[in-house]
Amino acid sequence: MGSEKEIYQKRFEKHLDELKWLYMELYDAPEMFDELCSTMEKVYCERNDSLKALDLEREADPEWFKGNDMLGMMIYTNLFGGTLKGVEGHLDYLQSCGVNYVHLMPLMESPKDRSDGGYAVADFRKVQPELGTVDDLEHLAHSCHKQGMSLCLDFVMNHTSEDHEWAKRARAGEKEYEDRYFFYDTWDIPEEYEKTVPQVFPTTAPGNFTWLEDCKKHVLTTFYPYQWDLDYRNPVVFNEMMYNFLFFANLGIDVIRIDAVPYIWKELGTSCRNLPQVHTIVRMMRMIGEIVCPGILLLGEVVMEPAKVAPYFGTVEKPECHMLYNVTTMATIWHTVAVQDIRLLRKQLDAVYCLPKTYTFLNYLRCHDDIGWGLDYDQLEGWDMMQVPHKKYLNDFYTGKVWESFSRGELYNDDPVTKDARFCGTTASMCGVEAALETEDKEAMEQALRLDLTLHAFMLQQAGIPVIYSGDEIGQLNDYSYKEEPAKAVDSRYVHRSSFRWELAGKAKEPDTIQGKIFKGLRQLETIRGTHESFTAQAHAETIGWDDDSVLGIMRTGGTERITGIYNFSRSEKTVSWIGGGKNLLTGEDGAPEGYVTLPAYGFIWLREEI
Repeated sequence: MGSEKEIYQKRFEKHLDELKWLYMELYDAPEMFDELCSTMEKVYCERNDSLKALDLEREADPEWFKGNDMLGMMIYTNLFGGTLKGVEGHLDYLQSCGVNYVHLMPLMESPKDRSDGGYAVADFRKVQPELGTVDDLEHLAHSCHKQGMSLCLDFVMNHTSEDHEWAKRARAGEKEYEDRYFFYDTWDIPEEYEKTVPQVFPTTAPGNFTWLEDCKKHVLTTFYPYQWDLDYRNPVVFNEMMYNFLFFANLGIDVIRIDAVPYIWKELGTSCRNLPQVHTIVRMMRMIGEIVCPGILLLGEVVMEPAKVAPYFGTVEKPECHMLYNVTTMATIWHTVAVQDIRLLRKQLDAVYCLPKTYTFLNYLRCHDDIGWGLDYDQLEGWDMMQVPHKKYLNDFYTGKVWESFSRGELYNDDPVTKDARFCGTTASMCGVEAALETEDKEAMEQALRLDLTLHAFMLQQAGIPVIYSGDEIGQLNDYSYKEEPAKAVDSRYVHRSSFRWELAGKAKEPDTIQGKIFKGLRQLETIRGTHESFTAQAHAETIGWDDDSVLGIMRTGGTERITGIYNFSRSEKTVSWIGGGKNLLTGEDGAPEGYVTLPAYGFIWLREEI
């Protein structure tokens, strides 16, 4: 293979021409490019031997992360383990869940009460003191590797906290640091931006600029006033942020989640979303990673439907992100549950199944964030589901305000003018477990648990990496105690950001408990997924429909088998014809002995056939 220097030089030479061309096209700054290259080599030399060995192993198997045995979990360090050392002490629990991909929510130093859940970073090289140290993070990464786990961490590229050193020095009037942000003395240019740039949080953080009274300047703040957007038109910003990226890689982080990717580049007269320069930056980031630390992956947070996020994968010759989130399918699943109509979900899955199988999506039912109803309203309105009343119905359904609802939760960013809002709640509470406990209704509880497992089965049958939100594996419910804490009371997302209930996790082995039923059911589904070729990324997938628009089938074919999942999104029992036969993978019995399948309300079946 050659010496370490030869290995690095070979990687560097492979990408040098394109990297230099893109960099110079964007910045025309040869001295800054030379600095970037010399720093990259320095970082490589500092990379420890175990990580370099892992790089070589993954270079030899570039599809290493695409196995059907991959299972992720998102956790907050403080809520799950208290500290990074506490998380490390619970790795055995994560293994018992079948998890081999651990996503730690943001944990770099952020100001209290102005952290946006850790997405307002004050120092990219320091961990929040109450969680531990950078050494603890590095040790956790090493322990994960020893147990066959990958570690994911957020990299907040678009902005910094106003408490970051750069921001403080900019505020003090240092021109070099002002130039790392978007600072303006008058309202003239900000006013022009406001004409074309949408607002992210029109209710809680209206507008895209914040007035700084102390220094008499306007600064661009796309998200919240305490999060200042970085100006990537400045090569110093790009270089310094790449050094932060490589710092994470050398700690042993395997997956770098790039936060808010589409927002990174700003251009006057545009929406400042999804501009071509964003792809240039991500492409350069991909090449820098492949030169210095090819064992790491880039995960892009791009909140659009799958067909529109596809450009962020790049091309076969010039790839960008290794993985992207399947955000739209998540929201559409919950829409489907509420309206008992699978047509939009089927249309979106058909679009996904037409994409190249090399694309890897992360699939999930819930995450740390709210659920925004960014659905395909052009299509829905053709089915008489008009946008404003439909959003209201969905929010009323999931907050338990309509008679047929079984869900419980809270609205987020409720706008009384536009009538728009997003929704917050845990999977179990949305599926009806909380309501069934309130009414002590056994039948309702059976349906709630069945729906919970049906939705997880549906997620697990998708190609890509399934990710579970910590607590969902034991059916954790909404926690309304956040309202008693002034710093959290204004943010309803804390209803599903509560401490992990270890006393409930202890019941996961008790088969008659809520926790035991969900945990055992999930483990059975995950084990089946990991042992059948039809669940691999290379398997052919297609949807199946019946005359009944509340039942959806997904057929996956791989090797010598075909596995069909049939899902009932109705609150009533449904019977559909099925002449394919096959074995019920959950029970081992004949799945359709009489040529049809009967599914209980919100039930499902997985059928396996030899071909």
